[in-house]
Amino acid sequence: MNRALPVVRLRVPTDEDAVAWHQIFADPDVMEFHGGRPAELSVYEELTARQRRHDAERGFCLWTMLDETGRVIGFTGAQPWERDWGPTGEIEIGWRLSREHWGRGYVTAAAQMTLERLRGAGLTSVVAMVDSRNKRSIAVTERLGMSLAQTFVTPVSERQGQCYRLEL
Repeated sequence: MNRALPVVRLRVPTDEDAVAWHQIFADPDVMEFHGGRPAELSVYEELTARQRRHDAERGFCLWTMLDETGRVIGFTGAQPWERDWGPTGEIEIGWRLSREHWGRGYVTAAAQMTLERLRGAGLTSVVAMVDSRNKRSIAVTERLGMSLAQTFVTPVSERQGQCYRLEL
């Protein structure tokens, strides 16, 4: 039986969201597939500023994810894949969620909202780059209807990754 997805809201990241992201992503479990350790606050300050620019210029970004109480619980959204390996130049959908909110459908609900916003912005396809050991994120890509398009080895961590694709 499918349970109802939780209420989630997305907003363009604020300056204050950098502090919330820094606190949420200080959890080693949350960062397991994102370098394994938290970044400095300045990284999140730059990231939220960049996302505000992306939203203003492109109509999409990594949006701050809020639960039904209005509390910041992570982010989801999309941005260009700018590395010189993988799907360079394509738009990647991604998410990161506070540990205490795992397993409740927040990412799926927020990612579905993201896909609708991306369609509205005129995008025709997205990719998701996922560490092959990240079963939770792989399950989200499947719930979104994405298909495995490619496997690869990441240049820095030398881990196996997977590129999922969805035509919008």
